[in-house]
Amino acid sequence: MTTPQNSPALDRDGEVFVLDIGDGENRFHPDWLAAVNALLDEVEQAEGPKALVTAATGKFFSNGLDLDWLFAHADQAGSYVETVQALFARVLTLPFVTVAALQGHTFAAGAMLSLTHDQRIMRADRGFWCLPEAEINIPFTHGMSALIQSRLSPRTAHTAMVTAHRYGGGDALTAGIVDATADEAGLRTAAIELARPHAAKAGPTVGTIKERMYAPVLEALREKDVALG
Repeated sequence: MTTPQNSPALDRDGEVFVLDIGDGENRFHPDWLAAVNALLDEVEQAEGPKALVTAATGKFFSNGLDLDWLFAHADQAGSYVETVQALFARVLTLPFVTVAALQGHTFAAGAMLSLTHDQRIMRADRGFWCLPEAEINIPFTHGMSALIQSRLSPRTAHTAMVTAHRYGGGDALTAGIVDATADEAGLRTAAIELARPHAAKAGPTVGTIKERMYAPVLEALREKDVALG
C-alpha cells in the first residue's frame, strides 16, 4: 500500500522557493501531480529573482510512479505516463536554477525527477538513489531513457539502468549522479545555499537555453500515446 503523506507545500527563503513534495513515499498519484504543478505555477508567476529547491521530509524523497493507482486504472495508463513525462519536461526547462535535495530514498521515477533538476545534493549517510526498472520488469519509455542518458555519463547511465544498482550518497557523488552531499541536518540549508547565488539568472534566457540544450529529450518526453511495457 502507498504510505499516506501530506500534500506538497511551498515555502520561501528569500529569493529561493522550497517545494516540499511530501512526507510519505511521495509517489506520483494524479492528485500529487496536480498539486506539484499548481505550486510550480506559483513559482513561475512570482516576479523578480528566484531559484527553486525541491525537497521532501522523512524516509523518502520519492518512490516514483503510483503503481497501486496505475494497476487500478490500467485504462488510463497512457495519459498517466504522459502527465508524468510532462512534469519531467517542465522541471527540466524551468526558467530558473533548480536544486533537488535528496534526504531519503530516491527511486525509479523519483530518481528521474531528481535528474530534471540542474543540481542535486544527497544525504551522505543514509538513503539510496536507484533505477530499479530492470528488477521490477518495467522498461523505460523512450522519454525516460533519453532523460537519464542526457543527465548521466554513459557508464553511469548503463550501470544504473541495466543493473538497478543502489547508490548511497558517496557512490552517487563519485558516479556524478549528485553534485554534493551533506548530513541530514544541513541538507536542505545546503541546497538553498547552492541555489541562492543563481537567483538573479531567472528569466526567459535560462528557459531558452534549457529548451535548446535538451531539445531531443523534450521531444521524446512529449510524445503522445506513451505506454509502459
